[in-house]
Amino acid sequence: MKIWIERNFILFLPFLYEMREKKGTQMNMKEIVLSLTLCVLSFTAFAQNVELTAAEVSDTMVSEVNTSENKTVVIDSIEVDTALVAEGKINIIDHIEVSEFDQKWLETLKANVIDSSLVISPQDTVEKLVIEELPTELLKERIAHLNSQTPFNFEYNPSLEKIIKHYLKNRPQTMANLMGRAKYYFPMFEEHLAKYDIPMEIKYLAIVESALKPNALSRVGAKGLWQFMYGTGSMYGLKVSSYVDERSDPIKATDAACRYLKNLHSIFNDWDLALAAYNSGPGNVNKAIRRAGGQKNYWNIRHFLPRETAGYLPAFYATYYLFEYADEHQLYPRNELLNSFETDTVVVKQQLTFEQINKIFGTDDELLTFLNPQYKLKIIPVIKDRNYTLTLPKYLTGTFVSNEDQLYAYAEAEDAKREKPLPKYFEANDRIRYRVRNGDYLGKIANRYGVSVGSIKRWNGLRSDNLRVGQRLTIYPRRAVATATPSPSSSSKKTTSTKKGEYTTYTVKKGDSLWLISQKYPKVSVAQLKEWNNIWSSKSLKPGTKLKIY
Repeated sequence: MKIWIERNFILFLPFLYEMREKKGTQMNMKEIVLSLTLCVLSFTAFAQNVELTAAEVSDTMVSEVNTSENKTVVIDSIEVDTALVAEGKINIIDHIEVSEFDQKWLETLKANVIDSSLVISPQDTVEKLVIEELPTELLKERIAHLNSQTPFNFEYNPSLEKIIKHYLKNRPQTMANLMGRAKYYFPMFEEHLAKYDIPMEIKYLAIVESALKPNALSRVGAKGLWQFMYGTGSMYGLKVSSYVDERSDPIKATDAACRYLKNLHSIFNDWDLALAAYNSGPGNVNKAIRRAGGQKNYWNIRHFLPRETAGYLPAFYATYYLFEYADEHQLYPRNELLNSFETDTVVVKQQLTFEQINKIFGTDDELLTFLNPQYKLKIIPVIKDRNYTLTLPKYLTGTFVSNEDQLYAYAEAEDAKREKPLPKYFEANDRIRYRVRNGDYLGKIANRYGVSVGSIKRWNGLRSDNLRVGQRLTIYPRRAVATATPSPSSSSKKTTSTKKGEYTTYTVKKGDSLWLISQKYPKVSVAQLKEWNNIWSSKSLKPGTKLKIY
């Protein structure tokens, strides 16, 4: 992530490429003055090599005044789509003094990072990692110390020792990566845990649940950092729609998890049992207590819990121990992300796509998806009585607010030119009636709406997979499906599409989907892309794949 931020400071590079491409041809006076001015202002940054690497570039601020057209373009530490600026469609402005306030505030926060144990010095590398042997007596001593400062029943037992030593021997790099992610997520968790007066150690639960991956999806359908099932998430206000899955929203899901855990603790009055119930449900914990003869200590009822839950608390305690004694075991963060205080949010007032934001502010899908994992289609909708926000690096939020009107005007113009509409918004619990067509089968219909074959059969009381043309099915979609009515010309093209004739080749890039690729070519549909390239599942779409476009 740091490399991405540094790379986008190279604002002048597109102009240098333009000069190189025009070598040998006559450039007009405006182009010469613009290019030479940028070269002089940025001389120290690129004197050694025109194609600088991201690690060689420091923060730059470029201001260029075009007196002939009486325009002022101010660019503050961001890379923009220079074609849009050159055509006069976008006039990026920023308030320099306010940017300086932001920088000073960030410096103050960085100087007061509470958890210094997550900071790794440059000379410390994974190659230096040495796993010391951990004697049982030393482990018992450390566990007793942790137990004295936590409301959990953190007690030594041989099973826990095996898990801790397994992690130290086989997963040191995994733990280092988790520590890097924790630098971003833990301050967010701690804020909500303090709000609901919940033990701070609960933050380690998200590591066991999802490995701190906001879009983690379990085999049974639980999703997000805190692994909410659809029903439980809905109980705690997490909405799922065609555009948004709030179970993946780090802030909303964390708040919901705190309220759920608070309720579970009020039932069992024991944090160990509350965590067990969070994983397997209160009913399973109650049954385990009965089978254990009324005992309520987790370690006494553990063997009566579902197999997954039986290993749940030990994994939580092992993670807790390794984070608390990371220095002693020479475990240091790797692949550190942004600090949470280096980001800020803005409420979106008009529907935007990640692509539109990228073009104007020089961001990319990787950054926006990391900061905004709840937007399934990379589209931020605007819905009545809902406030959807966009999280950005703090240095960009001021620029976003200063240029908000221009961004919305650009997005509106782009949407007006779009041949195909964006997918229709609907809530996940909206019901539709689907009419079976020739060639349909349950797997095909299930994939279309993002549901399982079993769910369709359950909703419609089907005992077999057999369908008949014209049959009506009740479906509760989990996936957006475009509902546009094709024009006569486009429908005729669909029926006459063929794999014969001339075609162009498109190379799939990271973050692409069939829908996004179809938007790049007029009158090309997702169905045609599938037919031309013999694609039966979107999972087969991988970076580097060559697609034929007729």
